[in-house]
Amino acid sequence: MKRKFKFRRKKILKKMKTLGLILLVVESFLFTYNYLKYIKLYSSNEEFIMLLLNNSNHHLKYEKTSDFSSKVISFFTNINIKNPISLLEKSFNYNMGETSELVYSDEYNPDSLNSSYINDPNPKEIEKPLVYIYNSHQLENYSSENYEAYNITPNVMMASYLLREKLNDLGIKTIVEEADITEFIRINNWNYNYSYVASRYYIEDAIKQNPSLNFFIDLHRDALSKDASTVTINDKKYAKVLFVVGLEHDNYQKNLDLANKINNMVMDNYPYLSRGVITKKGANVDGIYNQDIHPNMILLELGGNENTIDEVLNTVEAMAIILKEHLNEK
Repeated sequence: MKRKFKFRRKKILKKMKTLGLILLVVESFLFTYNYLKYIKLYSSNEEFIMLLLNNSNHHLKYEKTSDFSSKVISFFTNINIKNPISLLEKSFNYNMGETSELVYSDEYNPDSLNSSYINDPNPKEIEKPLVYIYNSHQLENYSSENYEAYNITPNVMMASYLLREKLNDLGIKTIVEEADITEFIRINNWNYNYSYVASRYYIEDAIKQNPSLNFFIDLHRDALSKDASTVTINDKKYAKVLFVVGLEHDNYQKNLDLANKINNMVMDNYPYLSRGVITKKGANVDGIYNQDIHPNMILLELGGNENTIDEVLNTVEAMAIILKEHLNEK
């Protein structure tokens, strides 16, 4: 009787595994089909930005399909396909150890980045703008996984356009510097250490053209591990932020107070979304970051090079709400 029961149990388990593999094949096919069908909807960075804005949850159905497939594989093999290292760990008892969080670096070499200049995807005249967003390092890129073949290169310019649209939707008049700062540097035969000199030219010109400007954001992304640059809040993944303040000018305290205030607002509303406020001075750093131009100027590191544009967009939406709250206090 026991043998018969064991035989039936093995038979049932075998059928379950077979069914699971069939489901996996079907789900993988559907995921691939839907993804390829979806990916054809855009053919440029600009179109992709508008797609993100028009449907912020566009990625969820693909994530759900991918998660289902991952869970099926993990159930039968104990291997996490989202983390290929788990295969090494299972086979060779491999362990990467704990990851460490890196500090902000001034280093920037666009020639080594998989990124490109992005035109304004939604050009329109904004009267009396309050906020000016720019990128001293325009080509700092995010993860382009799944997008390389379609000429989509998520970068900080893309994040800037997304933040502008979110702020404008909230009633905060915002513009983005759309000049090609990288090309400006090349035309002048400067090296990339002159990035802040180049962006300063455009900041000062923007102030002349728009005297109403009273808040400035230099948007960057850091270079650090995915674990260090990502946080999950209420089952939603966000790219972490970091505030950078230069101490090599007389009025840095006002910039530091501003960064600390906004950082505290972020932490109160989105625990662990911020990595904090870091101050910079001394050799091999800029030390000013153009913050001597205006007391309401922040350098914001939004995510890292391994973050996806969806994680960046989640943070952009959160920061837009925080910035609106701060600006409405004035």
